[in-house]
Amino acid sequence: MLTSLGPFPIDAVILLLAWALAAGVAAGIARRLPEPRPAVAPALLDALLVGVLAARVGFVLRWWRAYLADPWAVLRLGDGGYLGWLGVLAALAFLVWRIRRQPALRQPLAWGAGVGLAVWLGLGLLHARMLAGAVLPAVTLELQTATTPAARTDLAALAGGRPLVVNLWATWCPPCRREMPVLARAQAAHPQVAFVFANQGETPAEVAAFLQRQPFALQNVVRDPASALMQAAGSRGLPTTLFYDARGHLVQAHMGELTEAGLARQLQALQAR
Repeated sequence: MLTSLGPFPIDAVILLLAWALAAGVAAGIARRLPEPRPAVAPALLDALLVGVLAARVGFVLRWWRAYLADPWAVLRLGDGGYLGWLGVLAALAFLVWRIRRQPALRQPLAWGAGVGLAVWLGLGLLHARMLAGAVLPAVTLELQTATTPAARTDLAALAGGRPLVVNLWATWCPPCRREMPVLARAQAAHPQVAFVFANQGETPAEVAAFLQRQPFALQNVVRDPASALMQAAGSRGLPTTLFYDARGHLVQAHMGELTEAGLARQLQALQAR
């Protein structure tokens, strides 16, 4: 399983790779055209930006109620809140508009967009299949209350046959701390889903001191001293949140801070399975 490449979420890596290949193919075809050759990379970059913006705006409009309590969360672009299909339509519409204004761009942009879209879809499906093959890792974890460490357990025992959300976090991680109230509210609102907060690599005293300062209560706080869950998830950054269905199969993995809307979307998809 792979959720990130270095500090970058794998979804962002796939998108940028698809754009780079699209730009390379378009530039190669443009070089065969007579002078003056059209500049294709700027047009494809503009299309990418238009697509990402449309995908984000569409998601915000779809989940606008979840953003009311914290409107600034709209700017947290790493929450996974994008409507991919809307972004694709907006990007293609932009390219059609550019071609109508500059017909010389037709052939290179058509080939470039086709290759980029095929690569994005293909790698996205491959990554989804890789995720679907992952199951709950058999990692021994240490239960911890707000004051003292307790017994050992594992994810299957904590899930209890329910869908499971596993949040990998640390006290030194600012986005982990920012998203924790969101996850705490979701845990209270969705008892049919098990939530596990797996601290990565910190001591019992550090975790206990952090929990005691919080105005909210968390259930199922565990310690993962060797960060074995991060290794199993193939993640190189925190926070990382893993979503498993009731059979213990991985449905989605998200690296980065979750907002109310981003989490609501993931929970909706998780409970629909």
